[in-house]
Amino acid sequence: MTDQEIHNICKEYDIKNYTINNGLVDVDGNVNISYKKLSKLPLKFGTVNGNFKCSVNQLESLEGAPKEVNGDFYCHNNELETLEGAPKEVNGGFWCHSNQLESLDGAPNKVTGDFTCHNNQLKSLEGAPKEVDGGFWCDNNKLETLEGVPKEVNGYFSCNNNQLKSLKHLPDCKKIYFFDNPCYNKLKDLPTKQIINHYKLKHILG
Repeated sequence: MTDQEIHNICKEYDIKNYTINNGLVDVDGNVNISYKKLSKLPLKFGTVNGNFKCSVNQLESLEGAPKEVNGDFYCHNNELETLEGAPKEVNGGFWCHSNQLESLDGAPNKVTGDFTCHNNQLKSLEGAPKEVDGGFWCDNNKLETLEGVPKEVNGYFSCNNNQLKSLKHLPDCKKIYFFDNPCYNKLKDLPTKQIINHYKLKHILG
């Protein structure tokens, strides 16, 4: 793709404050290409110093997504089966819910905001970020295990409506939402300290 073609595409999608570096588009600000009926990303991005939104399209791949996003990354409500190509660094939240994901391989190692992967086809959380500074939302999947979940989630951990039969690998978190799982009644078996520190669910546990 020539520089002129890149300029034309940036104009079409109202992308401003950008520079072209070896075919990659760096943007000093936000990129919003949601609701464009895209089947693929129109450019190859480098660093985006703001939010990157490509949600509510028909994307089957994240090829061309930024390498680094210094804000939130939104790719929810697409047709993604994999996160390969996603940014390696996200200094904000990462929103990949409501796709067709069967794996979280390709997700960033660290997310400084919320991580949402609910409403997918996940059977495990292998490939999930190692660190999540916000909440972690994995409701409405097919999870049979929590293996792969970050050891610590500095917000709410929500995994309603899955197929979990064990609390093994449950992360350290502020509060958990755990309805509609086969092992729901096992919450009462957790140590009292864990129940108070993690869940504050006395009204549920009795």
